[in-house]
Amino acid sequence: MIQTIKHRFFSNVTGDIFGGVTAGVVALPLALGFGVASGLENGAAAGMYGAIAVGLLAALFGGTGSQVSGPTGPMTVVVAGLVGSLTGDPRWIFYAVILSGVLQIVLGLLRVGRYINYVPYPVISGFMSGIGVIIIILQMAQMVGHAPAKGTVEAIRRLPEDFTNVNFSALLLGLGTLAVIYASPYVTKKVPGTLIGLVIMTSVSVLAGLDVQRIGSIPRGLPDIALPAWDFDQFKLIVVPAIMLAVVGSLDSLLTSLVADAVTKTRHNSEQELIGQGLGNMLAGTIGGLPGAGATMRTVVNVKSGGRMHLSGVLHSLLLLAVLLAIGPLAEAIPMAVLAGILITVGIGIIDVKGLKHITKAPVGDVLVMLTVLGVTVFVDLMWAVGIGMVMASMILLKRLSDIDPATHSPLVDIAAHRPWIPALEVPDQVAQGIWVVEVHGSLFFGNAGPLQRKIEGADLSTAKAIVIHMGDVKYVDQSGVYTLDDLVSDLQKRGIRVYLAELHEEPKELLTKLEVAPGTVAAGDIYDSAETAIAEAIKKHGESAA
Repeated sequence: MIQTIKHRFFSNVTGDIFGGVTAGVVALPLALGFGVASGLENGAAAGMYGAIAVGLLAALFGGTGSQVSGPTGPMTVVVAGLVGSLTGDPRWIFYAVILSGVLQIVLGLLRVGRYINYVPYPVISGFMSGIGVIIIILQMAQMVGHAPAKGTVEAIRRLPEDFTNVNFSALLLGLGTLAVIYASPYVTKKVPGTLIGLVIMTSVSVLAGLDVQRIGSIPRGLPDIALPAWDFDQFKLIVVPAIMLAVVGSLDSLLTSLVADAVTKTRHNSEQELIGQGLGNMLAGTIGGLPGAGATMRTVVNVKSGGRMHLSGVLHSLLLLAVLLAIGPLAEAIPMAVLAGILITVGIGIIDVKGLKHITKAPVGDVLVMLTVLGVTVFVDLMWAVGIGMVMASMILLKRLSDIDPATHSPLVDIAAHRPWIPALEVPDQVAQGIWVVEVHGSLFFGNAGPLQRKIEGADLSTAKAIVIHMGDVKYVDQSGVYTLDDLVSDLQKRGIRVYLAELHEEPKELLTKLEVAPGTVAAGDIYDSAETAIAEAIKKHGESAA
């Protein structure tokens, strides 16, 4: 235990100090910006509370050493949607955050984290690009000096009106912020461009006395725990959003963990990461903070600055706490247009440019999935987007697998006329008349079992007395495949044709036995370990000489 603590927190102290402080500096404007973008009352403070709570507990108990957590674009978009739709006491939003944390812990305990590797790239690409588009669209109003819309569709509808009544002071501050952020790397890479843009453009707005919307009052000191009284009707309203937060937060965090692994050449613990994220979101909701997840940009900044272990994430949160306690009044002067400019760069960074750039070269099915997920994310709902994307990707994969592994069969062979693959059988042709053999190749599952059944049942079996189904090449059968085989055998038996099964592998044999198909529909005496033996037995019982 002591060795584990030393490794997690004291094996890279110097690098983690630099990484944690740098990540904290980067996180400051993002925490404020995401907080305001969420639409929560006292949003800037909620962003800070969430960054501190999630960042601290995810670092203490998570499974990715270099990961820095806090409010992210996807999580903020979900909360903004909830703020716009939830009726009653808005503090119930924080119950949704707490419940999402509980669900993440459950996902971690159930060891679901490992399945992140099974989310197809087109789904992730479309989802992340959709989030980026949402962030950009929602910030356009603030860029020209207006209050943000509550949803993407409303924001798009308002664009003509917003841009015909522009506050040019706000627009110049927003554009100036964008320019500083993108130009700063050419001057220095030691100080984050977001921080440079925040400081310069806020100073300009104050010194010039510009009449623009600002963050306003930020609560000072530690937050109060102020959850509303229990109400089951309100609870029912937050269940689905809480699930959405848990799913989005888990995906966001584990994708960032994969990025951290790639950069640091380490391996994260997915289940432990979900538990740490869940604990962080439970605390964030309890103190009125914005939910969070593993943040890719902050994590990469941490790693590039020397951070490798959990201490860096802890120091990032402690720095934000110090800022909250000491310099909150200074943040109150930050113009909303400046935060909008910062968030627009975040949105642009989230968009999967690589995937969009290859849209004309990638497989049509993958492109369709990506564009569908992107569209549903922007115009409908994040949860629906992921669900629809996974279903589409699964169906496309199923089609491809079925094409590659089509559960084909050899021609139905009457061994009286053709039997080169069993030369050891020396039986006169007239004796073997009416004995047919079919070799099944590939897996037998729900995607390809039906066509196989239709092919065999549609063949001319008018002279067949017995059929040997040779399954030596079938190593996987699912429930659909078993039932299809059962129907096929039953149909052949009704036509007076006896069916023999040969060379079953262990896994198919086990499932066929459990589902009472073989033995069952196929008698135990008609199941053989070798095709030659099954054919010889069929000839003995059904050949011409047996008649």
